Amino acid sequence: LIVTSGGLGPTADDMTVEVVARFCERELVLDAEVEEKIANILKKLMARNPAFQSALDPGTFESLRAANRKQAMVPTGAQVLDPVGTAPGIVVPGRPTVIVLPGPPRELQPMWHTAIETPAAQNAIAGRTVYRQEMLRMFGLPESGLAETLREAEQAVPGFGQLEITTCLRRGEIEMVTRYEPEAADAYARLVKLLRERHGHQLYSEDGSRVDDLVAQLLAGHRIATAESCTAGLLAARLTDRPGSSDYVAGGVVSYSNEAKSELLGVDPALIETHGAVSEPVAEAMAAGALQRFGADIAVAITGIAGPGGGTEEKPVGTVCFSVASNDRTDTRTLRLPGNRSDIRERSTTVAMHLLRRLLGNTE
Repeated sequence: LIVTSGGLGPTADDMTVEVVARFCERELVLDAEVEEKIANILKKLMARNPAFQSALDPGTFESLRAANRKQAMVPTGAQVLDPVGTAPGIVVPGRPTVIVLPGPPRELQPMWHTAIETPAAQNAIAGRTVYRQEMLRMFGLPESGLAETLREAEQAVPGFGQLEITTCLRRGEIEMVTRYEPEAADAYARLVKLLRERHGHQLYSEDGSRVDDLVAQLLAGHRIATAESCTAGLLAARLTDRPGSSDYVAGGVVSYSNEAKSELLGVDPALIETHGAVSEPVAEAMAAGALQRFGADIAVAITGIAGPGGGTEEKPVGTVCFSVASNDRTDTRTLRLPGNRSDIRERSTTVAMHLLRRLLGNTE
């Protein structure tokens, strides 16, 4: 089944129907009924617009009708779909069946439902190959590490060649999508087993669930607060980017300046003076301040250097300190994240979400 859209107009560069006819080895013929429908549509459009009244003059209109006649040319044996605008859709049965639709969404969308119900389209769909699709998500694993394991799987997993695998780096995580026919299910199961053995700590989702989904589930019954410097509220936005988040998000503070860290979160200025704003002691103090300020039982703090300026030899651009704190546990770390300013800020929120997931799930 092939579906095309666009290129059905009356101008010389609208060549879709001509190309489809050639591809399907069919002649183009004028459909008189379709031509009449297009002419009536043109008359109605012009009658509604005073600027086109002169075009309704019989001589002028016949010239216009001839210019649009191209849209009534269809491949022999094709089923014509009534136009929503001036361009009809076409379904050409065969192997493959070809569905030709107009480009504008307001014309394409209603016509699609008609096209897919035609006998030719239904026959094509009935003969389709059924594929399964699975997604794994990993965090903390470089793409090269996954690539090495997949090379190993080529030899270690019987039927590996039946699996169609694509990987994508998104928000600092790896998404691995695998498509396969049902008979290759055992090969996929063996691949997942190998990935668990090699990367069990980094493989956090086997059903496609995002870390945001998992954190939202784990936050049930909790109240969380955020204290952000370099991310400037991006983590709070991510936590609240779903209905029902008010059940567990208490609030957040954007403490971009040192003064804000002290005044809004109670961070001791001497601590900042001694260790610097981007430091683990300050991140811990920010998290503790958020816990107290909002009466929360979980808090996350982020302070870092997103760049492009502000880095030093000791603390280069990309240095980010995180602290995730509960009433009885604190996890604080410093990472150096790659990328430009936007990348560093976004990846910082991803790291924070995974630290949250691990603390709430009692995993290391």
